[in-house]
Amino acid sequence: MAKSIRFRDSYAHYEKIVADIRGRNFAPLYLLMGEEGYFIDSLTQLLADSILEEHEKAFNQLVIYGKDVEDEGIIVNYARQVPMMGGRMVIIVKDAASLRKPDKLAAYTASPVASTILIIACKGKSIDKRSALYKHCAAKGVVFESPRPYDNELAPWVATYLRSTKGCAIEEKALRMVTDHIGTDIAKLTGEIDKLLTRLPEGTKVITADHIEQNIGISKEFNNFELVDAVAHKQFAKAMMIADNFARNPKDHPLVVTTSTLFGHFQKLFTLNYRAWQTRVKGMAPASDAELAGMIKVSPYVLGGYKQAAALYPNQKIFQILGIIREYDMKGKGINTGGADQGELLREMVMKIMML
Repeated sequence: MAKSIRFRDSYAHYEKIVADIRGRNFAPLYLLMGEEGYFIDSLTQLLADSILEEHEKAFNQLVIYGKDVEDEGIIVNYARQVPMMGGRMVIIVKDAASLRKPDKLAAYTASPVASTILIIACKGKSIDKRSALYKHCAAKGVVFESPRPYDNELAPWVATYLRSTKGCAIEEKALRMVTDHIGTDIAKLTGEIDKLLTRLPEGTKVITADHIEQNIGISKEFNNFELVDAVAHKQFAKAMMIADNFARNPKDHPLVVTTSTLFGHFQKLFTLNYRAWQTRVKGMAPASDAELAGMIKVSPYVLGGYKQAAALYPNQKIFQILGIIREYDMKGKGINTGGADQGELLREMVMKIMML
């Protein structure tokens, strides 16, 4: 079984492909595939803009949509055409996930024409890695696989994106607010960030929680980041106040998102406690802050808060808490709710966790 690619490695590969394209180092075949469409769209557009001069595109660049293709053989025929007035022929197959028989393209990818660049954008799914099409593209061209990031991979990527492409930093709280609110849809996330940057005062170098609240409409007081922080530090009144606010605004604060966020947080606390137990009982050397931050995939700058929370919750309690969160995650999905609405379920869950 082929090993799935990690988001971090996928993004590093994306940056390399971008650098090659900008350096006009083109491959004859591009297979762009995977669940996360943002990078696939970005590479497809960059290739469409970069390979040919504008005056050449009318004659030598063709965009084909997979849903409109009745016979994949027509793509093979187009790809084998000689470009008009020299240069290159560029064939872009968008929506390739809708092709009925994508393996028929292997008739071309087995022996691609030197003057043609074929770009297959398979957004939303991946081509079977055992197929001839995949193997040809991997051997003779570029295969880019774009997985959806896990929650714990998203915030570091956003911080890197802002720093490297926008020259801007973001506070940890502001970062958690926007990623918790929007989720792992990178296209939506970057769209919101780009809109935010156009609204900020010229010369802004650090995005704050106030910027997020004022421009994206996410409350800096009532959000999953603040709820998790209150629960983790046993601030009962604050946790229940946030839960009450969520209960009044269930569409803005889905229970399944809150349970996922809480579950991920307590998993991190469990890891810290377990590593401390290994040092205390098993005689392992103490882990450095950098090592601990790497284990739970957070910035070393915020590790102190996690350590404080871990000290309040021994792993025996964390086991119970994870069980409670699982129970209410299922209820939030409609299983054994007992007639309670999402707001009531949230308040019950927070109350049970805080009472342990």
